[in-house]
Amino acid sequence: MSKSKPSSKLTLQNSKLPAGWLQIGKIVAPQGLRGEVRVYPDSDFPERFESPGTRWLWRGGEEPQPIELVSGRYIEGKGLYVLKLAGIDDCDRAEALRGWFLLVPESDRPTSLSEDEYHVLDLIGLEVFNQLTQTVVGKVVDIIPAGNDLLEVQLDSQAKTVLIPFVHAIAPVVDLEIGRIEIVPPPGLLELGKE
Repeated sequence: MSKSKPSSKLTLQNSKLPAGWLQIGKIVAPQGLRGEVRVYPDSDFPERFESPGTRWLWRGGEEPQPIELVSGRYIEGKGLYVLKLAGIDDCDRAEALRGWFLLVPESDRPTSLSEDEYHVLDLIGLEVFNQLTQTVVGKVVDIIPAGNDLLEVQLDSQAKTVLIPFVHAIAPVVDLEIGRIEIVPPPGLLELGKE
């Protein structure tokens, strides 16, 4: 899936994916008249969109279908990739792929990450503790991509959530081995979710 670090781009996995697959992007529109498609990435690994090879298409309900990525390029300022897929040669065929997801097998998950980089799936479900009081704040239920990515944390024993900026100054400790994130919340941050 994607890698990330505090204040880098994080994206979410589609929670209803078939077992054994990772979502790397979503086709959002055709690009031009030659069958290229625009894809919003759910991965911080550019090679997933730029290096030729097999990817899989999935719309839900059925098994993912293999398709060859012929080429891809990043569109600066738009936050998306334009891909050329084998057999998709006109705008109508590209339009038919709108809303489909691009997948890779879970075994394609990169294993070498830099310090302070995390797979999004590894962050979901981690317990969040207030470092100052050593009390449980809640659990990470989602990651919201933004200028600084946000951890959506369901407050302990409540149905409410709070958004916590995922930057080193606020989330200085991420320990995947024990399943814990420690935060140093600015005044008022945790009270926002209790209103």
